[in-house]
Amino acid sequence: MKKLNELFPECSYDTEIKNIKINSKECEEGDLFVCTKGVTADRHDFIDDAIARGAVACVVSKDVGEKSVPIIKIEDTNKELPFLCQRFYDYPDRELTMIGVTGTDGKTSTTTIIQTMLGSDICGYIGTNGRSCLKFQGDNPNTTPDAHNLYRYLSEFVDYECRYAAIETSSEAFFRGRLTAMEFDVSAITNITSEHLNIHGSFENYLDSKLNLFRQTKKEGTCVLNHDDPYFEQCKEACNGKIVTYGVGEDNTLQIKSFKLYPDHTDIVFNYLGEEKHVTSPLMGDFNVYNLACALLCCLALDFSWDDLINRLPEVKVSGRLELLKTNTPYYVMVDYAHTPNGITKLLNFVHTLDINRSIVVIGQAGERDYLKRPKVGNVVVENASYAIFCYEDPRSEDPMKICEDIIAELKDTHDNYEIVIDRREAIQKAIDMANDGDMVLILGKGNETYEKLKTETIYFNDIEEAYNAVKNREEK
Repeated sequence: MKKLNELFPECSYDTEIKNIKINSKECEEGDLFVCTKGVTADRHDFIDDAIARGAVACVVSKDVGEKSVPIIKIEDTNKELPFLCQRFYDYPDRELTMIGVTGTDGKTSTTTIIQTMLGSDICGYIGTNGRSCLKFQGDNPNTTPDAHNLYRYLSEFVDYECRYAAIETSSEAFFRGRLTAMEFDVSAITNITSEHLNIHGSFENYLDSKLNLFRQTKKEGTCVLNHDDPYFEQCKEACNGKIVTYGVGEDNTLQIKSFKLYPDHTDIVFNYLGEEKHVTSPLMGDFNVYNLACALLCCLALDFSWDDLINRLPEVKVSGRLELLKTNTPYYVMVDYAHTPNGITKLLNFVHTLDINRSIVVIGQAGERDYLKRPKVGNVVVENASYAIFCYEDPRSEDPMKICEDIIAELKDTHDNYEIVIDRREAIQKAIDMANDGDMVLILGKGNETYEKLKTETIYFNDIEEAYNAVKNREEK
């Protein structure tokens, strides 16, 4: 809790502030309402609603007239918000060793590996799978939350005696200015492929947003780069700290010498500082070899020992990533978050190295997101899977059928191994019902998320639960 004149020294009001909010509907008694400008709304339009709900002061960047509470006018509320939140929560990002991970695919897996190897008693996690440490677990509305939530979560980690925070840093978060005030002790990148062009306008802008992570790394910090990524040189040029690399070449800090994939684990040979390291990882797929290498370098940069890190590796479990359901069926069911062309291709390539018959994929694409990606996803799914069922996936205000039509736009005259079943629950059931012995059903795009964003509401929906229910329904039939 802070007083208004502590947050804004030029202000004469000593009004006590309990929390910072940017959504008027979430305002409660004692809150400070910051009128930011969002993608579709200007929060200045909701200032009266915020006051009616209990806001005791408001921060604005344009004239709003006389109000019943103190009004603080600044030049740009969006730019000021992260710095304001820093002050309100007593700079928790400076109390913690900040580890930021960016990339098109693999952010969740990499940050989860980092948290597990460091220990959830001393390391918090913020990302797609929520926020957590040993003493706390909660949901998270965005991969990288808005600044008022992000700093509150970091403050919670400090209160729970964490010393480190591993956070997923999305390109949108940099674009929206959520991370502007933050400096990182360790920064890392998994890979870069085209994504979120609806937000950034071009791939160059998308890449540039991600590179802010390295620009905001402390000079005494460490930047962990994927030497095998096509955009390695651009990443290298943006780095503000010491550079370490991982990849297959001998010139890497951590060399991936070889690996062998199995259905339930991966055997890997690394070379670190001239010494061969044999590792058995519980994570499947060649992409997880890279994620593990990235995570290891992040932890090693913090002076943790190799042996201590590897001893905790068997504990790693990334919910909703390559999650094979525990059933007694003669077919297999797997849930994964893969939703980009690159991620889907790598996943399906791995799945077909296993001893399976057909692969049946259930997938959609999110509404109000990168529509240029939709036909690319359709192509990679039907070309790499035996059969595809396209359905809705957070359609938001868009027509789900129109989204599916975008996905199949380039397939109508070339492929027939797909169909559209709009309702996601029905699509999952259809895939389960058509699976024969040895087939693999893959439910992709959402992982362990617990919602579907529809046109008029957000409903509870979890692919893992739906898959188990579909298996049960089939058995009962």
